[in-house]
Amino acid sequence: MSFLAPTPADEQRRRGLRRMRLVALSLLILAAAIYAVTLRLDHSGGWGYVNTGAEAAMVGALADWFAVTALFRHPLGLPIPHTAIIPQRKNEIGRNLQDFVADNFLTEDIARERLRSARVADRLGAWLNRPEHRTRVLQEAARALRAGLGRLSDDEVRTITTQFLLPRLAREPISPIAGSLLSGVVEERTHHGLVDIALQHFHAWLSENPTTFAALIGERAPWWSPPWLDDRVIGWSYQQVLDWIADIRDNEAHPARGALDNLLRRLAEDLQSDDEVIARAEALKERLLTHPQVAATVVSLWGSVRSALTSAMDDPDSYFYARGDELLQHLGRHLREDETWRVRVEERLGEAVAFAVNTYGHELAEVISVTVDRWDGREAAERIELHVGRDLQFIRINGTIVGALAGVVIHALSQLAG
Repeated sequence: MSFLAPTPADEQRRRGLRRMRLVALSLLILAAAIYAVTLRLDHSGGWGYVNTGAEAAMVGALADWFAVTALFRHPLGLPIPHTAIIPQRKNEIGRNLQDFVADNFLTEDIARERLRSARVADRLGAWLNRPEHRTRVLQEAARALRAGLGRLSDDEVRTITTQFLLPRLAREPISPIAGSLLSGVVEERTHHGLVDIALQHFHAWLSENPTTFAALIGERAPWWSPPWLDDRVIGWSYQQVLDWIADIRDNEAHPARGALDNLLRRLAEDLQSDDEVIARAEALKERLLTHPQVAATVVSLWGSVRSALTSAMDDPDSYFYARGDELLQHLGRHLREDETWRVRVEERLGEAVAFAVNTYGHELAEVISVTVDRWDGREAAERIELHVGRDLQFIRINGTIVGALAGVVIHALSQLAG
């Protein structure tokens, strides 16, 4: 099996190699012809220079032919030592090339320098500035997401949920995690926004439904209480509750808010340190996760999410594309205009590239030696010669010319010395 597939440009390279070989061979033949013609002429004059130059040209041409040929095969088919270098030592060449690339190219300094010169963040920001580019990103993302959603069936989701997800969650203690998370929420007052929303909606609902409140309280009034007294008590109670909820809503320092914070803070501590509370929380988690309806609910939710995403991706005017375009436009504007943000992105990219190079640089370079090891020696030599052989023929041509000039100079020196 050949691992070196031919390319459309190979035929052009082959023609160029044959042409340069013919030029180099023609110079050798010309030098031999001149040498033969001038061999018996009088060498005391100019013919001596011509003959000696031709002789030296032949020597240079033959020596360089041998050197170039020895790289790829045995000259004249003779197994001369240290010839056919590439076929016989391709594995060693591949390993040396691997080490050279890893030590001189796949380094952190070079990777960071190339990343800085590429100005990735700035160019990405300019690229995202064009609407057609943002649309292309969203279309490609939708295509990949649609393919992923299509390959994940409900049965696979159910299997993942029942055999992997739920058993894993059941084994993991949730109390310390929940307690730590709740503690952080209370300390950072993250829950205050949720409390404000709940109070606003409850106050609005209570304001719009006084009859519901009256019916609820009226059901608990004693049978002997006269209706007019019940109405006055219910009206007074309704107004007190409405004012109390409004007071809690508008006053962030209200004692009820503080009491809620203290309750949540104690619950967070108990979830991390109180054995009884921890046991109750774990038991509640166990009952919840082992309920047969949980897996069905997860599959149902997954189906709803998948349908919503698929519908959104099929509609170019959907929130998916509108919001995605807005986010990409915002990202591109930040990358172009915010120097601090751009520098931060470049630093993170540099760290990622440095990590990849330091961790996987030698593994990446190993592709060279592994690939070369798979090549057939003779075929590899032919392919390499096809790519660089044309330039190597200039060695033969230059050797012929330089040999001729050297011969003329040597003959001139011998004449002067004689």
